[in-house]
Amino acid sequence: MANENHNRAQFATRLGVIATTVGSAVGLGNIWRFPYEAGTHGGGAFLICYLGCILALGIPVLCAEFVIGRNTRSNIFGAFKQLASSGKWQWVGYIGITASLMILSFYSVVAGWTLEYFFQSVTGGLDYDSQDEFHRQFNSFSTSNWRPIMWTLVFLVFNFIIVNRGVKKGIERMSNIMMPALFLILLIFCVNSLIMPGAKEGLAFLFTPDFSKITPDVLIGALGQAFFSLSLGLGTMMTYGSYFSKDTHIVRSASVTAGLDTLVAILSGIIIFPAVFTFGVSPAQGPALVFEVLPSIFRQLPWGEVWSTLFFFLLFLASLTSTISMSEVSIAFFTEEKKMDRKKATRLNTAIAMIFGTLCAMSFGWLDGITFFGLFDIDLFTFFDFTSSNILLPLGGMLISIFAGWLLDKKLLRNELTNDGTIKVLSFRAIVFCLKIIAPVCIGLIFIFGLGIF
Repeated sequence: MANENHNRAQFATRLGVIATTVGSAVGLGNIWRFPYEAGTHGGGAFLICYLGCILALGIPVLCAEFVIGRNTRSNIFGAFKQLASSGKWQWVGYIGITASLMILSFYSVVAGWTLEYFFQSVTGGLDYDSQDEFHRQFNSFSTSNWRPIMWTLVFLVFNFIIVNRGVKKGIERMSNIMMPALFLILLIFCVNSLIMPGAKEGLAFLFTPDFSKITPDVLIGALGQAFFSLSLGLGTMMTYGSYFSKDTHIVRSASVTAGLDTLVAILSGIIIFPAVFTFGVSPAQGPALVFEVLPSIFRQLPWGEVWSTLFFFLLFLASLTSTISMSEVSIAFFTEEKKMDRKKATRLNTAIAMIFGTLCAMSFGWLDGITFFGLFDIDLFTFFDFTSSNILLPLGGMLISIFAGWLLDKKLLRNELTNDGTIKVLSFRAIVFCLKIIAPVCIGLIFIFGLGIF
């Protein structure tokens, strides 16, 4: 039975539902990680596998998170406290909250890098003649002591301003502005890329699948990209689902969210592959693709500073729409389970992120070479990234799938997906099958390969 929490905030409009959930999913992973993964895993072959994973894994698990969130009208910890007969399931909440704080901390460092490059683009500071010079510039900036910390804190202030205003006036209102702006900038870049000399070759690489290139490594890469791109297992979608109204169409919302998130990834490929083929650059560049290769390409285009400024503003918007959803996971926990008022909870969330974000930013400067408390031979930034991405998120996603598929009352699941029988959901059995079998197995594979067991 649903928790009738009438005093809890709700998204005001259907646009708000889509803008916030898509904003949570869309981030740096779509704009540079997808092209990088596609570039190293065969282009069109990777895209086919990725689309299959979105259908078989992404949409069903999104539905599960939305169902649990809306039914309980609670944060991730409180949701399992209501629905699970065993208190052990509340640990899924702790996993999500811990992961959200860890990701917010190191993700804000990378978002701070985008602010630095946006500032440099506006002021004409990215005036270098070769990719090697851009490499030296990025290395000099990222390993400096103060600038990465400053931009990390500046970004977290932007994040604080939005989440401090609440669900409707802050998160929903800003998402309604930022997401259309993000898509508009993406489309502008697409038009520019499609008139480049390498457009035909770049599009063929992205959209023409060579099925001989589909290997277990490609499948695991596509699976991981689909999983992490949609923020599954973190609790953000469950938290946002708790703000859904009773008439929100959950399956449709999940499908639109997954579809638009995938569209952003594909548009990013359309932007990047024609450019790299035009200028003879390998697409398999990782982080260097954003902070070294693309600025070098923009430098060679007419109105290069304008393109560079637009691109890094795009990255800033994508980062911000993701971090406000990560923040909401712990803020909802603090307000509902620890009985804090929202402003105090937001300050606590930001303070934690600022402390650990500063330490993560220092991993490449002052703390370079210092391992995580001497226990692991990696820096704090890498430790937070690896632990959250390779352990906490897959573990949380797998447990949510198992809970929704095997333990959650099927009548409750059907009632939530059909809005108490008022709408038809022909895919109900397929969703349940995916949650029971496909999602746990696939996420388990991500978990195993992410840890390097095989």
